[in-house]
Amino acid sequence: MTEQVGAVKSETVSYSYRPSLLGAPRAFTLTDLGIDWIVGGRSGSIPFDKVRRLRMSFRPNNMQSHRFVTELWAEGFPKLQVVSSSWKSMFEQERFDDAYSGFIRELHRRLANVNGTTQFDRGSSPFIYWPGIVIFVGAAFGLAALIARALQAGAIASAAIVAAFLVLFLWQAGNFFRRNRPGTYRPEALSADIMPRE
Repeated sequence: MTEQVGAVKSETVSYSYRPSLLGAPRAFTLTDLGIDWIVGGRSGSIPFDKVRRLRMSFRPNNMQSHRFVTELWAEGFPKLQVVSSSWKSMFEQERFDDAYSGFIRELHRRLANVNGTTQFDRGSSPFIYWPGIVIFVGAAFGLAALIARALQAGAIASAAIVAAFLVLFLWQAGNFFRRNRPGTYRPEALSADIMPRE
């Protein structure tokens, strides 16, 4: 079972989560100089001035519909991934909204104070997002056409079932695309779309 830590102890802020049921926990600690990380048997430290890019996004999965991910790239270091939920059991993931938000806000504050060259990206990659939008709109129009055709044929029950599916599709996929619109942001102005509600 994974436990998260979000307390401040003499200039350090820590966070940990378990990315999969059988995977090793991932732990991160913010120090005055950088980010210390532990992934299973591997560990390291990334100085803040080496961080070149940070991307925040909304990434639900089948076990956790309210899940956020922060990815960090630094010169000469492996990519780090910080996730707002953790595996608790075979059938349950636990949300760490407050601890994740506190850690990510402090990470942004320290990067802004130390490093002026970090690029802050939000949402999905444009190469994935815009084709996804086209497919989303096409699928929505296709379902609307099915509803119209079912109503013309007098199949009220079928039209109602497809309409219910369309509403669910628009709500789920629409929320995903709304939150993951590609762009950049300032470290002091984190968008609510890519952060858990605290």
